[in-house]
Amino acid sequence: MSRIGKAPIEIPAGVTVQVNGNVVTVKGPKGELSQEVNPDINVAVEDGHVVVTRPDDERAHRSMHGLYRALIHNMVVGVSEGYKKEMELVGVGYRATSTGQVLELALGFSHAIFIKLPKEIKVEAKSERNKNPLIILESADKQLLGQVCAKIRSLRKPEPYKGKGIKFVGEIIRRKSGKSANAK
Repeated sequence: MSRIGKAPIEIPAGVTVQVNGNVVTVKGPKGELSQEVNPDINVAVEDGHVVVTRPDDERAHRSMHGLYRALIHNMVVGVSEGYKKEMELVGVGYRATSTGQVLELALGFSHAIFIKLPKEIKVEAKSERNKNPLIILESADKQLLGQVCAKIRSLRKPEPYKGKGIKFVGEIIRRKSGKSANAK
């Protein structure tokens, strides 16, 4: 039995979960999310908990059992608390500014990069003196937030020699010594 799949999802106060056929809709103070579930997997709301069950121990059903339970749990947490990711720009002259849903990045290229973000994501750019600029992204949709963060990070990945690039706050970049350390 899937250890993740068999755990019930507790529904916090102010959050409603509806199951219509094979579509699960979760509403809360931070927004509304919906997820289509495979028809073989059964989702039920029972006295303040969401329970996900599977018909048998087939390999495909076992894999979907834990997956859909995790997706529904992420939706419940997203609409009640929300998700937040912080990214740090490391490098001389690297800047970030946000106006509405447009994020402007200066990453050492000959031109500025403009990224139009989806309306579900709130963005804030901070830059303090003698500190690296920060990009703070918030959303109820964990999957969309991760995808947008990956897209921003792909513009200038952290490199191992000087550590320059866009990285998550708290992320540790493995550093390399370079060729001068090896030559004697």
